[in-house]
Amino acid sequence: MKFGGTSVGRPERMHLVKDLITRGDEPTIVVLSALSGTTNALVGIGEALAAGDKNLAKERIDTLHAHYLVFYKELLKTESARAKAEDIIKEHFEFLNILLKISFNEAINRDILAQGELLSTKLFYTLLEELEIPAVFLPALDFMSIDENSEPELGKISEKLKAILAEHSGARIFVTQGYICKNHRNEVDNLKRGGSDYTASLVAAAIQASACEIWTDIDGMHNNDPRIVDKTRPIAEMSFDEAAELAYFGAKILHPASIWPAQLYNVPVKLLNTMEPEAHGTLIKAEVDTTGVKAIAAKDGITAIKIKSSRMLLAYGFLRRVFEIFEKYKTPIDMITTSEVAVSVTIDDLSHLDQILAELDTLGSVEVDKNQAIVCIVGNQISETKGVIKAVMDSLEDIPVRMVSYGGSRHNVSLLVDANFKNAALQKLNSGVFSW
Repeated sequence: MKFGGTSVGRPERMHLVKDLITRGDEPTIVVLSALSGTTNALVGIGEALAAGDKNLAKERIDTLHAHYLVFYKELLKTESARAKAEDIIKEHFEFLNILLKISFNEAINRDILAQGELLSTKLFYTLLEELEIPAVFLPALDFMSIDENSEPELGKISEKLKAILAEHSGARIFVTQGYICKNHRNEVDNLKRGGSDYTASLVAAAIQASACEIWTDIDGMHNNDPRIVDKTRPIAEMSFDEAAELAYFGAKILHPASIWPAQLYNVPVKLLNTMEPEAHGTLIKAEVDTTGVKAIAAKDGITAIKIKSSRMLLAYGFLRRVFEIFEKYKTPIDMITTSEVAVSVTIDDLSHLDQILAELDTLGSVEVDKNQAIVCIVGNQISETKGVIKAVMDSLEDIPVRMVSYGGSRHNVSLLVDANFKNAALQKLNSGVFSW
């Protein structure tokens, strides 16, 4: 059971989490994110230290410290529990204050980012102790690891975690941190933003859990973005493939990487609402019976690159040379379309854009369109469902579409539009595709 930042972000919500994890009989590993707002605050502290502004860093540390001093008093009632929480908070903020006196580097920054999950889990565990709820504190840094390419070492994770669990065979509740891990140098590292979902899925896969429950503040994966489109509805069930497409292309409820470990070991994933625990939510599993359009999502911050060259005509090896440039700079491609003399690709990582463009320029003329958005229409066997592409295009007749990717996946039709048209595209598709 993984609980996100909003699910633990207030003392009363931590008490809700306590109720949820104690209502079943199955042994349960509880994965917690940092309290909402904490990771952003820690990022700000790191940025201030990186810029050499220790006064600003100190101010941000003190502001965050004050928040926790209020939080624990509302969370806990007994003097002994409060004293323990005060010591926990003191220890972590003394660590942050020590960093004001030493030189900053990236390893220290990763240590800073780890403090949020360490604090939330220790405070939650103190709550369980106060309420005399038996539990085991399970440090993620004892088993969660990544290799030199920042990829999780699932085999090692499984071996270490099973050994630790075997030492506590009678225990029912285990509390651990999301997001944080050790890297191949045995330093504190992390699974990047949204990594608590990833942790939960990796843990579920490592122990072949009966289910992986992701608890957030909305009732499952919706069929469109509820911040932009009115009257969206949660999807009752979907396949791993559908969920992976939606997560990658913008559905905020689920971290894109968190599907494959559960899919690998066929562990059902449930998306549930901490605030409405009786709501059905969304069940993600290997196979589903439903076909056709199921949901729409959008991904911002996309840049389109078009390479046009007469040398491409009837030439083999041209695409390989294009892709080698992106591979060289470790820049993933989202979409691709080709014609006889041109290829268009989209990327969302611009950190090496200048170098990529310089090398692509040797292959032909290059055009760049920034501020684009990918709109993704997802459904089981969507490429084989009659009328889908017509309904999509009819819905968008007033919106210029820059690229279309259709047939690359059985579950996805992707369109590239200018970001200024994204909201309108989501709204028009919502009425045009789901009413069809």
